[in-house]
Order: sequence, then C-alpha cells, then structure tokens
Amino acid sequence: MSQDKVEFANINTLPQTSGIYIFWGDSALPLYIGKSVNIRSRVMSHMRAADEVKMIAQSRQVEYIETAGEMGALLLEAWCIKQQSPLYNVRLRRLKSLCTIKLINTSGALTPQVMTRQDLEVGQEEGIYGLFGSTHSAKKKLRDLASQHNLCMGLLGLEKISKRGCFGVQLRTCQGACVGLEDRAAHDQRLQQALIDLKIHIWPFDCAIHVVEQAGDWVQRHHINNWRYLGTWCSKSNQTSEVDHQRFDLDTYKILVKPIMLGTVKIEPA
Repeated sequence: MSQDKVEFANINTLPQTSGIYIFWGDSALPLYIGKSVNIRSRVMSHMRAADEVKMIAQSRQVEYIETAGEMGALLLEAWCIKQQSPLYNVRLRRLKSLCTIKLINTSGALTPQVMTRQDLEVGQEEGIYGLFGSTHSAKKKLRDLASQHNLCMGLLGLEKISKRGCFGVQLRTCQGACVGLEDRAAHDQRLQQALIDLKIHIWPFDCAIHVVEQAGDWVQRHHINNWRYLGTWCSKSNQTSEVDHQRFDLDTYKILVKPIMLGTVKIEPA
C-alpha cells in the first residue's frame, strides 16, 4: 500500500477509490484520519462541514492510502488512529486499559463479574460481554441494564442484599429474585438477554485466515487471527504490511465480526 500526498489546494486530484486519508498541518502529528469508499468525495465533504472549519484552516496536505475495498480501509483507519493519535480523532483511539463482563456459573446461577483483559483471553472464551475503559464504566453498564430489564442489583453484585432483599425490591424495580419472589432461572435468562448485544463471539476458526478483497486485478489479503488484525498482503507490491495488533482490539472486532459471522466476505486459510 503506497502513501501519497497532495497539497491541500489540489485536493481535487485525490482518487475516487477506497482507502484512508490523513489531514496534515504544521505539526508532526496528523490532524485527522478518516476512511471512505471514495476518498476525494469524503475529503471534499469535510470542506463543507461547519463544525470542521478550525481543522480545515490548519490543514496543509492530505495524505492518502488506497485499498482494494472497504474492509481494508476500515482496518487501516482503526490501526492508524491508534498508532498516531490525531488531534481531531476521538473515536477509535486506543484505550489504555480494558475491562469486560464475564458471566460466572455457580451451581446453575449466573453472576456477572467485571474482569480485566489480562485475566482472560477475549474472543476465545464463552460468556464474555463488552469491553470497557474502566471497571466504573462496566459497572455503570450493568446498572443501566438492571434498570432497563428489572434485574436485581444485589444478584449482579452491585448492592448488598439484606434479609428483606435488595433496595430495588422496595422500589419495585427488582422482581424479587434475591428473596425468592421470582425464579432465579427466569432472572438469569433476562440477564443473558440484556447482555446479548454485548456478546463477544468466540473465534470461529481453528487457525488464522485471510479476508480477501479485490478491485480489478488488485488483490489484498488481510491476515486475521483470533479477531486480531495482523497485516495485509498486497498483490501490487507482493509484500505484506505487518501491524502490531497482538492484543484484542474492540474496534477491529466490531469491523470483522458481522461480515465474518454472516459469511459476507471472501475467506481463505492463511
């Protein structure tokens, strides 16, 4: 994947193809990194955005890297933002610490436990839900879900349970699983349903794979293993650009999980 720059005054010469683009100003760090299936059109749209006037005024050059398809652009954008920390990018930045929620089964009863990423192999274990920047944000998510689904704060480990039950029993926000007014299995089923949108799927293959994209004669193979993006082989250079993504990354997972699980991308063994 070759990198090219154009002066900001000549952005109408940008390609109308998939890839990423990087706004550069006078500093050593980029101003903004984005992706699009049409680089020129997307860069032009920044020019018309009223809330991006300050960034545009600071821009001097636009660098771009073309990709054979949208998947490559998405993966490259997420990786580059984490590596370079552009001034105007907030989304996709690297989180310094990550926590997740794991459902612990004890004698048939489910209890959510907030765990650090170092305590488990995310994407390789069942019962893992969501990734969060802190234990506080993970517990806040559990509290929000408890309120939305009438779950017991006590059974979720967020409050103490007295002889009369949790505080939610008195407020009628808890259906009483903590004091036997509701069957525990029914409560736990509701808990699993509440968490379903946060579920981290286990890697569905026995080995690494290539996600293949092609534009005409140009072929790119994105090397993926255990939901980690490891690099891209490009037919134009006959070389692989490797990336350091040995750790699980939520943004990469979100990019990959739906097309891989639904089988909407071409996959080859690595």
